[in-house]
Amino acid sequence: MPNTTTTHVLYLHGFRSSPQSTKARYMAEVMASRFPHLTWWCPQLPPSPKAATDLIAQGTADWPAQRMAVIGSSLGGFYATWLAAQRGCKAVLLNPAIDPARDLAKYIGEHTTWQNPTERFYFEPRFVDELRHLQVSNLPHPERIWALIAKSDEVLDWREMTARYPSSAQKVLPGGDHALSDFPTHLPEVLAFLKLQPAP
Repeated sequence: MPNTTTTHVLYLHGFRSSPQSTKARYMAEVMASRFPHLTWWCPQLPPSPKAATDLIAQGTADWPAQRMAVIGSSLGGFYATWLAAQRGCKAVLLNPAIDPARDLAKYIGEHTTWQNPTERFYFEPRFVDELRHLQVSNLPHPERIWALIAKSDEVLDWREMTARYPSSAQKVLPGGDHALSDFPTHLPEVLAFLKLQPAP
């Protein structure tokens, strides 16, 4: 991949989350204030993994692979890994889910979103199979991935996360949490990896 700057940025939220999550809103504010000339998209993902990845694929179909990047948190990191394998684009993974088919099998049933308890959705048994189908075995371009991983993640095992991306750049935090509450402090490294250029 040529040493090109990023012009299109996609943000993918996690399970039971939304574009209203703290990290998603923070990134939206950064993009609006510092990079208004770039394309930014943070969609509400449907609970069906197949529907979610169909939406992602359709929404980015005309994006230039060499100039697009995806940021994914938790389950969004799993989807971002899938998209990076499909398009060869850059990906920033924030405490990415490694085996959501295994982990979410026990969450079949009705749920609410963290940001709006009045929003309800049903996680269906078939969604587990959809997740299994989306699993990427080999990463074709591990050098295009940067992972931010917290050892004190209370949801996911940091050892699985680091082992999943052995040939990719990683920043492993000695503490932290699943939500990466200190995410703003890592923004300079995120922007550097994505090669985002401020508006002239």
